[in-house]
Formats: sequence, structure tokens, C-alpha cells
Amino acid sequence: MAHLVSVNVGAPREADWAGIGRTSIDKVALPGRVEVRRLGLDGDQVSDTKHHGGPDQAVYAFAREDLDLWAAELGQEIRDGQFGENLTTAGIDVNEAEIGERWRIGDVLLEVAAVRTPCNDFKNWMGRNGYDDTAWVRRFAQAARPGPYLRVLVEGEIGAGDPIEVVHRPGHGVTVSLVFQALHLDRTLLPRLIGVEGLARKVRLKAEDYVAALA
Repeated sequence: MAHLVSVNVGAPREADWAGIGRTSIDKVALPGRVEVRRLGLDGDQVSDTKHHGGPDQAVYAFAREDLDLWAAELGQEIRDGQFGENLTTAGIDVNEAEIGERWRIGDVLLEVAAVRTPCNDFKNWMGRNGYDDTAWVRRFAQAARPGPYLRVLVEGEIGAGDPIEVVHRPGHGVTVSLVFQALHLDRTLLPRLIGVEGLARKVRLKAEDYVAALA
């Protein structure tokens, strides 16, 4: 059954290797119930507000199954939260979730809105934790399994072990993986994002700009 493995939060920490001199990528699992609000989880705080945070990036999910795939490739165990995710999931392919898909977890309702873009801070974080970070951004991107950003439609509490129930799937076929590929691997896919309900505004604008440039 699809469920939460862990709920992870992180606060800003000074880091000379981070682009703005601080980072919140170091997430740790919390016991018990965690309050989820419109802009994210209690105890979690964004450092780089230019590129992260806001209603369309309130919560970030990554699959335990994908962490295990990377662990096998890197030859080293990967803990929950290591990739900076708020929700470590199991039993659901989060990358095949469609934009606008809605998940009920505890008494919280979440909606898939956008995708994670790997950055140099992520590469540096992996390297500092003893993982092989050679061409890490490229390797992570080529896998096209970035995990989704979720917006919070109904606030409430969640905790490890909570079932994840997909309560709405739009059926348009524009998945998390497809959006990532359109943005970073194959821009000819961008027109497919036009008109997709629930897509984060800044992603939609990129797709619209691309289509306008073709006219």
C-alpha cells in the first residue's frame, strides 16, 4: 500500500559551498504528527526563496524506491531525507503522477504542481556526504525521476506510516517525468504543457514562451 516512510524537515544552515551561503537541504525525519500548512511543513524553512518555496513548491516528495536505485548505483546507503525531500514515499510511482493529481495523506490534501530541478548545491551536498558527485546534476537529470513539488489544498497533520490515497487523476498524461523532460532534456515536449490545469505558473510561462517563439 502506498504510504509515507518519513516526514522530513530542515532549517537554514550556513554553508560556504551553497550558492547563497546557506542551505536547507539537510532534512531530518520527525517523529509523530507534523502540521502541513499552505507554504509547507512546520519546522521546514526555505533558504533560497528566489528558486524555492511558495504555494507551488510547498512540499517536495521523493520515492524510497528511487533512493534505493541511486543507492545501488552509488554503492552506498541513502537515508530518508538525503535528497532534501519533505516526504519519503513508498508504494507509489511519484514520477508517473500527473500534474493536477491529488493525494490524500492523513487529513491533508496535496496536488502535484511542479518538478524538482537539480542544482549545484545538490551536487555539493552529495559530495560532502561521501557520495560520488561526478557530473551529478547531469546524471540525476538523465534519470528523469526528479520527484514532484506539491501544493497544499487542505491543511492538516501527517506522519510516517500514513496511507497515500490518490483521490483525483486528471487523465491528460502529462506526468512529473514528462514535465521534467520537457524542461531539461527535450524542449520539443513543452507544447504538451500548455493548458494543463494545476501546472505551476512559472512552468506554464516557460512553455508559453517556447510556443510563442515558434510562431
